[in-house]
Amino acid sequence: MRCNRLGKTNIEVPVIGLGGWALGGGYDWGNADERTVQQTVEAALQAGSNLIDTAPIYGSSEELLGRALLGRRSHVLLSTKCGLVKNGSWTDHDLRASTIRTQLETSLRRLQTDFIDIYFIHYLDPQVPWQEVLNTLLALQKQGKIRYIGVCNIPADTLEEMARTGSISCVQDELSILHAQKATRILEICRAYQLGFMAYGPLCGGILSGKYRREPNLRRADARNYFYKCYRAEAFEKAQSIVARVKQIADRKQVLPVQVALAWVLAQPGVTCALTGARSAQQVQQNADASAVTLTAEELCHLTP
Repeated sequence: MRCNRLGKTNIEVPVIGLGGWALGGGYDWGNADERTVQQTVEAALQAGSNLIDTAPIYGSSEELLGRALLGRRSHVLLSTKCGLVKNGSWTDHDLRASTIRTQLETSLRRLQTDFIDIYFIHYLDPQVPWQEVLNTLLALQKQGKIRYIGVCNIPADTLEEMARTGSISCVQDELSILHAQKATRILEICRAYQLGFMAYGPLCGGILSGKYRREPNLRRADARNYFYKCYRAEAFEKAQSIVARVKQIADRKQVLPVQVALAWVLAQPGVTCALTGARSAQQVQQNADASAVTLTAEELCHLTP
């Protein structure tokens, strides 16, 4: 597995990491099976994908990962998040200092660890200035409970202001062939301030694998129904034209479409790694093998919308 340095930090991360959202099941992804989680994590570690990302809001992900990683903590880079809390059927933003401290302590207990390698602000809280949030996280960093501070889903102008403080080390945002322009400005800022960039959603919930030839009949609460905007009507048809290009290049290179889609993400300037969801050892290995796929300039141009 190829690795990249995460921004200006002293850690190397694999170019393909394991995203823990789907592993947690819940409303977004259906039932979670503990044995499957253990097998998936084992496959990821064997493949060299030892960066594992999760969040308190991802169903049972933290608890399941904590048990799957028991005795293996020293071999894993763990990231989790703060700022989103469940309030009945609603999800609220809450980045008050007391909530951050409570969320972190709960994550540490669930993950059965003493520290988090990269602790992300999941989304900004409009009620709490980001400067206050950073001060809270810096205090926790001094206590040794988190190694590095990261941010997710941040508007570019705010990200640049935060980057100037020198307090953050990493950014997470959505990036895939279907959202080729979405992170352009974010990546420019990451390059300018030497921030690591983790791409989430590189396969858009699996659509870039080519497995959806017709619009899937998804539950209303399914993440592919509300989070990824490419499974309905015109958006689905538009996605299929990109999927066809991905498959064409995959056939030519004798690799899988998922590997071409991931290779495209990894080829974007400023990208440190791609976080890939998986719910089986086979999916983990297929994703990990993208590390060895290189796309030519012509192929990258052909794929980019």
